[in-house]
Amino acid sequence: MSKLFNNTEVAFAIKSDSELERAYFLFRMIKSEPLVKIGTAVTKFALNASLPVERLIRATVFDHFCGGVTEEDCMPIIDKMFTKNVHSVLDYSVEGKEEEAQFEYAKEKTLKIINFVNEKDAIPFAVFKPTGFGRFGLYQKITENKELSPAEKDEWERVVARYDAVAKASFENNVPLLIDAEETWMQKAADDLIEQMMEKYNKEKVIVFGTLQLYRHDRLDYLKRLHSRANLKGYKIGMKLVRGAYMEKERERATEMNYQDPICKDKPTTDKNYNEVMQYMFDNLEDMAIFNGTHNEDSSKLLMDMIDKSDYTRTDSRLWFGQLYGMSDNISFSIAKEDFNVAKYLPFGPVKDVMPYLIRRAEENTSVAGQTNRELELIRAERKRRKI
Repeated sequence: MSKLFNNTEVAFAIKSDSELERAYFLFRMIKSEPLVKIGTAVTKFALNASLPVERLIRATVFDHFCGGVTEEDCMPIIDKMFTKNVHSVLDYSVEGKEEEAQFEYAKEKTLKIINFVNEKDAIPFAVFKPTGFGRFGLYQKITENKELSPAEKDEWERVVARYDAVAKASFENNVPLLIDAEETWMQKAADDLIEQMMEKYNKEKVIVFGTLQLYRHDRLDYLKRLHSRANLKGYKIGMKLVRGAYMEKERERATEMNYQDPICKDKPTTDKNYNEVMQYMFDNLEDMAIFNGTHNEDSSKLLMDMIDKSDYTRTDSRLWFGQLYGMSDNISFSIAKEDFNVAKYLPFGPVKDVMPYLIRRAEENTSVAGQTNRELELIRAERKRRKI
């Protein structure tokens, strides 16, 4: 690993001693899979039973991984990170909703964020999740090429209208829009719709970004096909690159339903796939923009080296590094100190509604043991440096 990412004084510069101790406690807990499973079950039960646990959740896992309940709540953290050249991506992280009124609310929230972002240099992107704007089952039915009922066709038109409304607002306000990726069995419908938005709004520069989950072994071929279509139709491609967050679920479903596992066979293959896609995009940067959303130090350093060996500047608006708030501060703050473009995804929303996101973060860190061990190693080093 690069020595660049071992400087804990830089990594935790904005964390108080008490915040550092909370992080130490949380990652020690997350390291234990039984504790995560028990804690998840107890938390779900307590919230569903309306037990008074929100204050405890806010003081621990919520405040570590989230910015607040509202956009305004997030501003002290946004401002503090921006003093270190780290930008923020406000992410309304409410998941698992199934009603039209909730999808409309998510759209209006995203539009509000776009206007909010337009006034803040510290917040260069807007973002939304496909299932924030429409039912998972509807995306799945379209992905599986099943016929829609008349009511479902009307429902899908409303989903399309939500995408178009936020993409149009992003275009008019010159605010790039990141659209997340989800499970493979619904993703094609989202990808096709995102491509429509790229064709409409990415003529001159990248406004609309899709997401490539690079634990999927088919994504480089998909990107190359997309690139051919974009060249023919005259639009540019924006992609957030991630490894992915649904590996166990993907593999279990592939086994249960007896189809080819869509996930790379192992981590080295995933890492190779990730870096090859990043290289392909960088080699075609005149047609593309990259949001390098990774907690992997090697992939981060690789893109830094690509930039420094090229004629592009470190602050080129087509090149961004990103990590989640509450994780990999050693990457975010170290890269920002070197004057590259860096943004932290900063989730927010009502505590109860954000719990599915927080549970996934805990489970993801538990399943990727190296990530949790790395966080603990760095926190221990900083506690020792501060003599806590």
